[in-house]
Amino acid sequence: MDQDHQPSPDTRAGLIHTTLTEWKTLAILGGPILIAQLAMMANGVIDTVMAGHASAEDLAGVGIGASLWTPLFLFFGGTLSALQPIISGHRGSATVERIMPITWQGLYVAIAASVIMVLVLGQVQPFLDWRQLEPVTSGVTLGYLGAFVWGVPAMMAMVALRGLTDGLGHTKVIMAFSLLSAAINLPLNYIFIYGKLGLPAFGGVGCGWATAISNWLAFTALLVYLQRSQTYRDFHLVQDWAAPNLTDLKYLLKLGIPIGFTIFVEVSMFAVIALFLVPLGPNVVAGHQIALNVISLIFMVPLSIGMALTLRISFLIGARQLNTAHLVARSSLILALAIALLYAAGLFVGAPWVATLYTGVAEVQAVTIRLLSFAALFQIADVLQVTCISALRGYRDTRLPMYIMVLSFWGFCLPLGYALTFTDWLVPALGAAGFWVGLTVGLSTAGVLLLTRLFWFSRPSSGSAQSAFLRTQ
Repeated sequence: MDQDHQPSPDTRAGLIHTTLTEWKTLAILGGPILIAQLAMMANGVIDTVMAGHASAEDLAGVGIGASLWTPLFLFFGGTLSALQPIISGHRGSATVERIMPITWQGLYVAIAASVIMVLVLGQVQPFLDWRQLEPVTSGVTLGYLGAFVWGVPAMMAMVALRGLTDGLGHTKVIMAFSLLSAAINLPLNYIFIYGKLGLPAFGGVGCGWATAISNWLAFTALLVYLQRSQTYRDFHLVQDWAAPNLTDLKYLLKLGIPIGFTIFVEVSMFAVIALFLVPLGPNVVAGHQIALNVISLIFMVPLSIGMALTLRISFLIGARQLNTAHLVARSSLILALAIALLYAAGLFVGAPWVATLYTGVAEVQAVTIRLLSFAALFQIADVLQVTCISALRGYRDTRLPMYIMVLSFWGFCLPLGYALTFTDWLVPALGAAGFWVGLTVGLSTAGVLLLTRLFWFSRPSSGSAQSAFLRTQ
């Protein structure tokens, strides 16, 4: 096994040298993850922009369709993300013979997830009727999803195979194939949406066909690469086929479902906030969406570092380097704090420029600037919580963090945000800013509780850290 991406720590090095070396390793792992995440976001941007140039109905239909499949994908994708720490732990403990069997269990979960997604997305008509969606937009949504579901199996299988490549420390692989998918999606959108090369113009429905085809092409290319690459000569999918194993499947789901549910809870919270703000008018909703888009974009950096942190800690736990894992978990908080302070300062100073970059409507700009000032306040809490929860996932601790996130978001954020936005119970109604204050309180609660859990759980002398190692065997 190569040591380029996940090197074994030098136990003779001093504290500062070890810390800087581990930060460098996180950067090497996290950089490609960041680019892969941005490439995935680019697909959504490409669909939105190109569908918007077809018609308003096409844009709305694609947007509604994406809002229906995205939560399902994030739940199942989060569940499958448990493969990364499991495989990274096997690599750290040199039990590489267990890597392909668990990879195959992930592929079986991906198949089951694909079936569920296809069945659910094929039954959205009653929901659209209940929402009294305009017929043309409803038709675009149904057509888009009807085309999109053909690519779901390839999309979910790629998520499972990402567990293999990322778990081995080769984060550049999914980066490359994510960029390939985005590069394929762009011309296919042009062909299918606007009717080129002799094809009829499908409008927004064409986004679904383009996404499905690009998913299959990228997945096929990934399979060919894994089968032929010398890097993966010891990890062949065909030669190392493994039958379903109930014990491994249960362990994967026990670790992964809390991750998927945590992500689903967070995504659904933002969706509910957007719905609550609708009565406040289009300018408020638009300003909220712009502010949310900005923080989602900059969040990709701490999120990518967090994903790298999960890989690194799980590797160190597998290698029985509990002291170094403890050091990485805690020193990463310093790195996260530095990023958060940089973000906070940038949002305070750059909010007016960002607002004008997104819109020329003065009322929307004013809402955006105000909300970005609140976003600056919760950067420390937001970056802190994602760092802590990522470290805990490296320790295979996912259930209690899930409960913490549910409590913080649904127990504190939403009730407090609603009260501050629409009522005078605590202070005069703040409008949209009330929900952003609620976000700050919820994320701060999550950050404090997760930090406490991490400090207790990550102690090398604790039975929890030791049991995390034992679960990699």
